[in-house]
Amino acid sequence: MGQFQRSKSAAGKARRLGYVEPQAMRSYWMICLSAAAGFAGPGGMTPSLGADAVEVRYQEEIRPILQRFCYDCHGETKQRAGLSLQAYADASAARKDRKTWESVLRVLRAGEMPPEGRPQLSDAQRSQVARWIESELFPVDCSRPDPGRVTIRRLNRVEYNNTIRDLTGVDYQPAEGFPADDAGYGFDNIGDVLSLSPLLLEKYLAAAEEVVARVLASPEAKRRIFTSEPKPEERLTCAREILGRFARRAWRRPVAPEDLGRLSTLVKRALDAGDGFEAAVGVGLQAVLVSPHFLFRGELQEEPDNPRIVRPVDEYALASRMSYFLWSSMPDEELFRLAERGELRRNLEAQTRRMLGDPRARALSEHFAGQWLQLRNLSLVAPDPQTFPGFDEGLRLAMRRETELLFETILREDRSVLDLLTADYTFVNERLARHYGLGGVAGPEFRRVSLAGTPRRGVLTHASVLTITSNPTRTSPVKRGKWVLENLLAAPPPPPPPEVPPLNESAAAAANASLRQRLEQHRDNPMCASCHAQMDPIGFGLEHFDGIGAYRERDGVFPVDAAGKLTSGEIFQGAGELSALLATVKREEFARCVAERLLTYALGRGLEHYDQCALNQITAGATRAGHRFSAFVLEVVKSVPFQMRRGEGERH
Repeated sequence: MGQFQRSKSAAGKARRLGYVEPQAMRSYWMICLSAAAGFAGPGGMTPSLGADAVEVRYQEEIRPILQRFCYDCHGETKQRAGLSLQAYADASAARKDRKTWESVLRVLRAGEMPPEGRPQLSDAQRSQVARWIESELFPVDCSRPDPGRVTIRRLNRVEYNNTIRDLTGVDYQPAEGFPADDAGYGFDNIGDVLSLSPLLLEKYLAAAEEVVARVLASPEAKRRIFTSEPKPEERLTCAREILGRFARRAWRRPVAPEDLGRLSTLVKRALDAGDGFEAAVGVGLQAVLVSPHFLFRGELQEEPDNPRIVRPVDEYALASRMSYFLWSSMPDEELFRLAERGELRRNLEAQTRRMLGDPRARALSEHFAGQWLQLRNLSLVAPDPQTFPGFDEGLRLAMRRETELLFETILREDRSVLDLLTADYTFVNERLARHYGLGGVAGPEFRRVSLAGTPRRGVLTHASVLTITSNPTRTSPVKRGKWVLENLLAAPPPPPPPEVPPLNESAAAAANASLRQRLEQHRDNPMCASCHAQMDPIGFGLEHFDGIGAYRERDGVFPVDAAGKLTSGEIFQGAGELSALLATVKREEFARCVAERLLTYALGRGLEHYDQCALNQITAGATRAGHRFSAFVLEVVKSVPFQMRRGEGERH
C-alpha cells in the first residue's frame, strides 16, 4: 500500500500511467476532446413559406395585430420589461431574436398578455399570432424529429463519487476535494459547462491513486476485482483479464483490444520493474480511472459531422443515459447484460420501473429535485438572527429533508406530481413540527403527518421554499412570485431593467406602510409595473408565512393580506387557494414545466425549439397517465432526444 501513498507530482503520475506516449493514453483524450465541440445546434427545418410570402404575411396579418394590442406598452414610446415589439420591422428581424418571441408565445398561450384592463385579442387573433410564431420562427416537423446533439459530458462530482462507489465497493468520496461544478439551465450535469481544468486533472490523478490504494487495502473490494493470485508465468494473462473486466464496467462499454493492450503494457512495465502482482495491476487500474473513457460520457457515431444522419444511440450508451439520469451513477450488471445482448430497448419500460424502485433512485430527490426546487440554496441562506432567533442548523437540515421526503414519496408510491402542489400531508421531525406548531411529534426521526386543519399544502408552504425565497430580515413576495413562475410554470420574468430604484426599506417607511403597500407604491414606477404585476400577487398569497416559513397573522403591526390575482385573471386568497389554482387552471403549464426540467436533466443540455415535439409527447403521455411521476420518466426515456442523436451542424 505504501507504493500508492508516496507523494508524486501530477506530471510524474501522468508519466507513470503512460500519458507522455503519443499513441497511448493521449489518444483517449484526443477522441474525447475532439468530440467536445459537438453539441445541439439550431436544427429544425426551413420555413414552410418562401421568404417573400413570410414577409407579406408578417406585414399584412401579424404586425397590425401587434400594433393594435402591443405597441402601447411595448413600442418606441413605452418599453415595459425592456421590450419593444415595434423594433421588429420585418420578419427577418423577428427571426434573429427567437428568445424574445418564445416569451411572447408563452404569454399569449397562457392568456397573460395583454394584461387586464387593456384591449384584448380575440381567440382567433391570439391563435393567429401564436401559429405564425410557431410556424415561421420555431419551425419543426414532428414527422422528421431532430434529436439534437449533446456535448460530451464530464462526470460531475456527484456522478464521480457514485460511480467510484458502485465500481469498486469502496466507501470513499474522492470528489469532495474537487473544484465545484458549474451549473447551466439550473443543473450541474450540463455538458456545455462541465469543463476540465489543469487543477481538476491533477485531482483526478491523485484520486485514482487513492482509490486504488483503498481497493488494495480492503479485502471485500479486492474480491470484486481480483480473482486469485496467479502463477508467475500467468501473471500478465491474469492481469489482462482483470483489467478487461474492470475497464468494461468503468468505461461502460466493451473494451477495444488496442486499449486493453496499452493497459497491459503498463502492468508489464511495473512487473518488470519488480512490483508485486497487485501493485502492478493497481497501476493499470489507475490508468482506467484517469482515462477520458471513464471521466467523460462520450457517444461516438458514424458521420459525426453530418447533421442529416440521425441514429439511435447504441445500447451501452442508452444504459449509461438511463443510469446517470435515474441513479447519478454507472449502469449495474443487469443493464450491462441487456446492452450486451441488444435487448435493453425491448425491455425499456420494465428496466425503468426496476430502476425507479431501486434505493439508488434517491439520487433523483437529492440531485434532480434538489436543483429544480433550489433546495441546495438552503445551505447559503443566512436569516438575520435578531429577526429570526429560532433559526438554527437543525432547522435548516429539517427544512430540506421535508421537501426531499415529499418528492421521494411521490417517486416511490408513483403518485401524481400534482401532489407537489396540493399534498395534504408532509414529513416532520420534532424540530420542524415545533416550528410549524404541530403537536404529537417527538424525536429526530421524520414521520408522515396530516396537514388537515392547517393552512399548509404542498411545497409552496414548505419552510425550505419559503426560506430560500426570503430576504434575511423579511419575506420577499417578489422572490417568491419569481420562484413560482420559474420553477413551477417555466415562465421566468425578464430581468429587471437597469437603474431600477430599490424598494424603500427605511424604518420610517416600514412603520408607516405594510410591505404590500410599499410594493404597490413601487409598482407605480412604469419600469417596474409589468414584471411586478406577474410576480407580486403570487408572492402576496404566501404572506401568511414569515421569512423562515412560520405561520403568522400579522407582519409587525400590520395584518397580513394574502389575497392575490394571477395575470390570467384568477383570484385567490392565501397559499391553499393559490396551490389549488396551480394544480387546476395552470395544470398544463405545470406538467409541461416538469417535463421540461426532467428532459433537461436527463439529456444534460438546454432545450431548443426543435425539442417541442418531444416536450409535447412527454406532457401528453404523462397527462394521460394521471400525471404519475413514473409516466414522466418513461416518456422522457422513450423520447427521441433521449434515444437518438445526430451529427453536428445545422440540419436543413
